[in-house]
Amino acid sequence: MSMSLPATGTEARQGAVIDLRGQHRGEAALVQVAILDSQEVFRRGVRSLLSDDPEIALLADASAWQPMESALGTRTPSVFLCDIGLTETGESLSNRVRERYPDSHVVVVVSAEDDIELARAVRAGARGYLRRDCTLAELRATVLAAARGQSILAPSVATKLLEELATMVKRADQGAEGVGALSKREREVLSLVAEGLNNRAIAARLFISENTVKNHVRNIHEKLGVHTRMEAVVRAVREGLLRIA
Repeated sequence: MSMSLPATGTEARQGAVIDLRGQHRGEAALVQVAILDSQEVFRRGVRSLLSDDPEIALLADASAWQPMESALGTRTPSVFLCDIGLTETGESLSNRVRERYPDSHVVVVVSAEDDIELARAVRAGARGYLRRDCTLAELRATVLAAARGQSILAPSVATKLLEELATMVKRADQGAEGVGALSKREREVLSLVAEGLNNRAIAARLFISENTVKNHVRNIHEKLGVHTRMEAVVRAVREGLLRIA
């Protein structure tokens, strides 16, 4: 994907672009898109590539939640292109998008080499999965498919999706292991999750890396058969591992 065209004016600095071609184009277009992504180069490239598309309008783009909400106002995009790595206070912004804009379809954006994020995308209920090195044709097809409630996956992504599905099916057949299968360190991490700490704060408290915390959280989810941090805490409380004061 070509990302060479420069952003203009204060729009790029603020991380929000509205009405890119003609007055009210966003409202009149068939598919309205918002981009929530940490990389300005990616956002700029998508704006440039889709600026003349007859079926797609870019309502807004931002690198953080507050600018995005301010840019959108009361409007609801058909599709969100969302960087799955973006977090605030320990919460994935892709999950926040789905909660705040339930009628929008989320297409998660990941780095070309970041195959591990596919599992997170599947569990988060994303409608599509887009690599940063995608072509214009792939970008456009993915956005339009998502707007119709469909999904288009590249062969390499489809293969990994099937692998993830096989793992999920196997886990379901075996059944969740329960809190008894958690290691001492995983129990410590889960206890801090219950206190409301994000991954960075947990890492600082336990003197371990943030990536190690992420691995522990993922293992906790797998062993308990849950998809979110809240579900893990609820499961632990129900089985007597944690007590909420």
